[in-house]
Amino acid sequence: METTEYGLIGKVLGHSYSARYFNDKFAKENINAHYNLFPLETIEMFPELLDNHPHLAGLNVTIPYKVEVMRYLDELSEEAESIGAVNVIKIINKDGRRILKGYNSDAYGFGESMKQVIEEAGLSATIQHSTPSALILGTGGASKAVDWSMRKLGFKTQLVGRTHRNNCMAYEELTPEMIDAATAVVNCTPLGTSPDVNKAAPFPYQYLHKRQICFDLVYNPAETLFMRLCKAHGCTVSNGLEMLRLQAVGAWNIWNS
Repeated sequence: METTEYGLIGKVLGHSYSARYFNDKFAKENINAHYNLFPLETIEMFPELLDNHPHLAGLNVTIPYKVEVMRYLDELSEEAESIGAVNVIKIINKDGRRILKGYNSDAYGFGESMKQVIEEAGLSATIQHSTPSALILGTGGASKAVDWSMRKLGFKTQLVGRTHRNNCMAYEELTPEMIDAATAVVNCTPLGTSPDVNKAAPFPYQYLHKRQICFDLVYNPAETLFMRLCKAHGCTVSNGLEMLRLQAVGAWNIWNS
């Protein structure tokens, strides 16, 4: 019996816990499957990867290909189409051809994780009786899922990046009043990911305060420079490890639905 393959595509994957998570799951549950890391220098290498791995049943997608990979897919889930980014691909063999369908489990993973952080911070009642706002740092595929999730939770959102474009502000355009009014700040950039742990988004941290949530999607290391800078101002902080676990559960459910 052939071993079913799953894997992760992205550019730099040394920091990822996904292979450990899934291969541990397969061993514990006696599932005849294996999960591999597939670093791709460019997204144009994706078709060759598919050709070389005929037993692939599903893939996760990480930075920087969550948007770029969409042009290689045959179908999108309603949620992935609405978000504009894909982090899960289901590969279906039908009538002698492979059909690739894109999904987004980042939105579910982040949304559920953020709900837990809001509750732990004691801000549930405040958020229910006001119009909370969130500053979302970064403009890649992860920020699209976070933006979508935060708006579903009732937040007004503002994307922030290095340059001003469309609906995205530049970091230097942020005012003390905007930062003071924000209920949450979410880092969707890869800055601070191991091994480059001494990096953080160029955000004006001095205007943060203790009534705010600061969430970093990075999970390796467990405490990032972003988190330390925010915690120094009394903010409630969280990393992306629980989000990773929840989106992985979502991916497994998609592959086996």
